[in-house]
Amino acid sequence: MTSAPGHVMMWRREVIGVTQSFDALKEQVWRANLRLVEAGLVALTWGNASGIDREAGVAAIKPSGVDYAELTAEDIVLVALDSGQALPGQRFKPSSDTPTHVCLYQRFPALGGIVHTHSAAATAWAQACRAIPCYGTTHADTFYGPVPLCRALTDEEIREKYEWNTGEAIAEFFEKEGINLAHVPGVLAPHHGPFAWGASAAEAVEHAIILEEVARLAAQTEVLHPGINPIPRALLDKHFLRKHGAGAYYGQK
Repeated sequence: MTSAPGHVMMWRREVIGVTQSFDALKEQVWRANLRLVEAGLVALTWGNASGIDREAGVAAIKPSGVDYAELTAEDIVLVALDSGQALPGQRFKPSSDTPTHVCLYQRFPALGGIVHTHSAAATAWAQACRAIPCYGTTHADTFYGPVPLCRALTDEEIREKYEWNTGEAIAEFFEKEGINLAHVPGVLAPHHGPFAWGASAAEAVEHAIILEEVARLAAQTEVLHPGINPIPRALLDKHFLRKHGAGAYYGQK
């Protein structure tokens, strides 16, 4: 008889702990979304950042259509990783791009954060249906080769489960090509825009910022030198591997 209260208190502590972890996740995702605005990657409500608590099987994402100026951490929507459905008690419905995020989280367990924007330079490349070539070391420091363009969706895929199928097309490309998502932390969806990711929501935002910058630089490079060749392989290897390889020496390790 005396053991029952102890079990109840333990259960309550566990519930409180989960609640606190969700609060922290919502705070991180809220800050990631605000950073997109600060970095000039979104206009109006055209963008979203998400993060995930894999142990709990819960992702957090910006609510659909809510103005960034009014967004609070409490507004961030929690969704179940297995279904993509909002958890009970959420104030708003999640971003319309939630199925894309959930698809990628399901397919790639290493992902901890995802960002989608319609940033100008990267979106221009996506609308032109072109991968972004790696022309220099600024690009090579983060992307081990071009920022790729995944395949276009079929008419049927657009009509049915459009957002989910966007994630499937991205996942299919990386799996088919055998590309490490940590080596190429972003992609362009044809006629649509860029997606970026990382080990956390904050890192995904950083990669989205870099993706936009290399998109801008590549476009300017082609204006200045039409027909220029991509960066020499030796220089690509040097710049990427000095930051990300087994013998990386860049920064304060």
